[in-house]
Parts: sequence; C-alpha cells; structure tokens
Amino acid sequence: MQADRTDRTSVRYEADEKPPAPLAFGLGLQLAILTIAGVVLTPAIVIRAAGGSESFLSWAVFAAVAVSGITTIVQAVRVGRVGAGYVLMMGTSGAFIAVCITAIAEGGPAMLAILVVISSLFQFALSTRLSLLRQILTPAVAGTVIMLIPVTVMPIIFDMLKEVPEGASTESAAVSALATLLVIAGIALKAKGTLRLWAPVIGVFAGSAVAGHYGLYQTSLVVEAAWIGLPTGDWPGLDLSFSPVFWALLPAFVFVTLVGAIETVGDAIAIQHVSRRRPRAVDFRAVQGAVAADGLGNLLSGLAGTVPNTTYSTSVSVTELTGVGARRVGIAVGAIFIALAFLPKALAIVLAIPGPVAAAYVTVLMAMLFVVGMRVVIQNGIDYRNGLVAGLAFWTGVGFQNGVIFPEYFSEFAGGLLQNGMTAGGLVAIILSLFLELTAPRRARIETEFDVSALPAIREFLGTFAARSRWDAAMVSRLEAASEETLLTLIERDESTEGHRRRLRIVARKENDQAVLEFVAATGEENLQDRIALLGERTAGAPAEQEVSLRLLRHVASSVLHQQYYDMDIVTIRVDAPGPAA
Repeated sequence: MQADRTDRTSVRYEADEKPPAPLAFGLGLQLAILTIAGVVLTPAIVIRAAGGSESFLSWAVFAAVAVSGITTIVQAVRVGRVGAGYVLMMGTSGAFIAVCITAIAEGGPAMLAILVVISSLFQFALSTRLSLLRQILTPAVAGTVIMLIPVTVMPIIFDMLKEVPEGASTESAAVSALATLLVIAGIALKAKGTLRLWAPVIGVFAGSAVAGHYGLYQTSLVVEAAWIGLPTGDWPGLDLSFSPVFWALLPAFVFVTLVGAIETVGDAIAIQHVSRRRPRAVDFRAVQGAVAADGLGNLLSGLAGTVPNTTYSTSVSVTELTGVGARRVGIAVGAIFIALAFLPKALAIVLAIPGPVAAAYVTVLMAMLFVVGMRVVIQNGIDYRNGLVAGLAFWTGVGFQNGVIFPEYFSEFAGGLLQNGMTAGGLVAIILSLFLELTAPRRARIETEFDVSALPAIREFLGTFAARSRWDAAMVSRLEAASEETLLTLIERDESTEGHRRRLRIVARKENDQAVLEFVAATGEENLQDRIALLGERTAGAPAEQEVSLRLLRHVASSVLHQQYYDMDIVTIRVDAPGPAA
C-alpha cells in the first residue's frame, strides 16, 4: 500500500521550478534536434507513399512542425484543463501512417483533413471521461491494436526501399538502407547514456551520407529552398461530402486515435514520475490534460491539412537523463519548432533524405512499436483468456490485412472496412473483451448519498456481500472498518465543496481471498494515497486527529489506490480475509 519513499535526488528542477534560461534553451534545442527528423519524415513518408504532390508535401511539413510547436507549449503551460503541465513534446504520429496513406490515395488531402478533425473529437471525449477508458480499452485490446500498426505499415515501408532515381546503381538502395539500420541498431544496442538517444539521428545521417555517395540524396531540394519563408503549397481544405470513402476509413482513424490516447496516457504518467524528487500518486487530472492537448493537436492538424500528432516518449527519457523537468524546457522546444517551421532550408535537409534511408529508420521505429504493444498486453499479467483475446485478434488482423480471410465475402463489406488489419483485429479484440465482461460474475454495487448518514446502508450492503462470498464476521468487520475510514476521509477532503448533492457508488468483488472495493465519489484536492504514504512525515501544525482515519485505513487495507480525475475520485482498496485462527 505504501509508495516508494526514496527521494529522486537526481531531479535538479521539478516542473514548477525555474532553471536558468540558457539551460532551458539548451535542453530544448537538444530535444528539438533529436526529434525534428521524426516530425518531418512522417508526413513525407505518408504523402510520397500515397502519391501526393510536392507542393502539398511542402505545406503538410510546415503545418506539422508548427502544430507540434504550439501543442508542445500547451502541454507545458496547461491552458485550463488542456495540457499536462509537464515537458511532453508533441510530434507527428507514426501510428497514423497506414490510414493516412489510404485516405490521401483514395480521397485526397481534403479527405485526410476531415478524417483527422472528426477523429480528434473522440480524443476530447476521452479526456473528459478518462475514468471510463480502463473499462473500454483493456490492455489486451490496446496492445493488440498497437502490434497491428506495424503489420499495416511495413508493406508500404518495404516498397520505399526501391525508391531510387533512374540510372542509380542496383546496390545503392540496399547499401544505404543497410548502413542506416546497422548504425541505429548498433548504437541503440551498445551505447549508454546520451549517445543512445542520438541513435536515430546518427543513423539517418550515416545512411544519407552513403546515399549521397551514390547520388541518391536530393541536394537540389536543399539548394533551392529559401532560408526564411512560407511553404509553396496551399491549404488543401476539408472534404465535407462525407462520401463512402469517409465512412469506410473513419473507424480506422478512430481506432488509431484511441491508440494515440493510450500512448499519451502512458507518457503522461511516466513524465510525472521522472519530474518529481519525491514519488507521489499519479495525478490523473494532469493525464486528462495531456490527452486533451493531444486532441487539440489532432484538431489543429486536421484543420491545417496535415497528419495527426501525439506525445513523444523521448521527452521522458531526456528528462530522466538530465534531471530537468521544468516547464521552461517544454516552452523552449515549442518555440524552436515554430521557428523551424519558417525556415524552409532546415526542413528541406530532412525532406531530401532518400526513400531507402527513411524506410530503414521507420523499420526500427515499427519494430520498437511492436514490442511496446506486447508489453501493453502483458503489463498487468496475462492469463489464458487475455492471451486468447490478443492472439485471435492479432492473427485475424494479419489475415484481413493480407486479404486471405474469405476475400469474396469481406473485401467489399462496409466499404472495405475490414481490409485494414488494425481495424479488423481491433474489432475482434473489443468483441471478445465485451463477451468476457458481459459473462463475468456479477459485481455487487450500491449507490447512496455521499454522506456519513449512508454508513448503515453501506454496512448492510457489505454484510450481504460477505455472506455471498462465504466470509465470516471477522472479515465483515474488516470491510466495514475499511469502508467507514475511506468514506470519512473522502468527506473530510470534500468539505470545502458547497451547493451540490454528491453521490457515492461502491462496487465490490471477490478475488481469491481478497475483497476489492471501489469507491466512486466527488473530487477533492488532496490525494488519499499520498497522505497515507506521508503519515510518518506529518507537517507542523497538521491536527493529529485528521490522521486517525488514514492510520486505521492503512492498518485494515492491504493496498489503497487513489485515482483523481476532474469529475470524480476512484479509490480502490483491497482487504485480505483473516487467516485461520492459530
């Protein structure tokens, strides 16, 4: 139940602290250099693979870099409920590569724009009710969808290995791609510290140098680009016809948007951990803000006519490495991105990277993404049920992606909806998870007033639950004590809220020899989990009587998990059944 209380002395500046401006700018510049290639390459890969024009590519890259800069600043400063309040860098999302290519190829840039705009609305909805996310997207569902992203992207990426100018030697593409792959993999596998973070940049540079030897690097793009200016292309507009292509692709965009939200949740949790000297419970209000800022980034990307963006985990790695989690760094990164958007020559250096080099770079990213999906599936442990859900969904997605599962029946179903492996596999995973949820043993629940007067009804509810679970009077006493102290503590935290009649919902279930009680109640400011962890370090002037409920709860419950959201608190406590008498 108690959190790890070891101080992170390596953290030099927390989010609210202000490092010297030169230090903040220097770290921001490093983060920008580390990731600008990824921000620019993603729209370049999408548009070139879809057969888009160079003028649209120029516009899309400009818009992507500018939007990434704006949303990185929003993540750092937190505007209202939008933004995490931490250094979370935003950039174009590789998860969208496959669906974006399809959208441009079948409907044009305007079709891509409207799909991104509409799918971003789902992310705003998730941010407001993030507490429901854990019930909708289980680790098995989310991890399977993530693993299917490389399945849908890699056939397109492999085609880029052959993108060389006419007259180029036959081995030029293979040698350039191999050099890129070997350098990135070699540094990532063997280097330590800062050097490992630079592996993608060094690998792309090395591959481009080899490609330049064969004449594959398009130096003309760099020479012709202006030092300062606006893109040559124009805004593509929004396709408001809502044609069959839109309805066929929308589910896939929504799926990837949900995957992006999951990635953002993980990054928002991780950045809180590495930005604090003293470990504390995760503030899910900051996580909600991060998801909302992610949605804002996708909305702006769609309105601007470019590919969607998401949070980059690189900011977590660099923050942990440097010990600087101050918001000033995030503001610096965003400002540098915005400046780069108006420097066409700097962007042209990245756009001139040959197809084989870009393909090798993306191959490494997709390989890592596949492993991330595997980790998500097993993050909370895996039993045969979750394993079967993930396995069936993954291979179903592979089959539909390759058109080998009864194509005569499914190739035209719902406008070709199931031709995308990620959509098909995700649907299977959700259907199987819903089946497990609907057929699970029914949980006991009660809803009552959020007030001390509810205690008699709660005791009666717990007595019935314990009897059904075949627990004795000693366990009933434990459950009643844990519930009473949880309720009293939550009410104490909510005393400042007036004018609203709050409700309390308690859900109880049995897991082996444990009772799991979930309290869903009004939101307060202090985290109950943190207060329990700090009981031995009570600040001067704090009334000891206010700690009585917390100390009793710590004694009775084996674990306490407190998740704070803008709209509610969710406190989950576990109570062990008493052992047999000696």
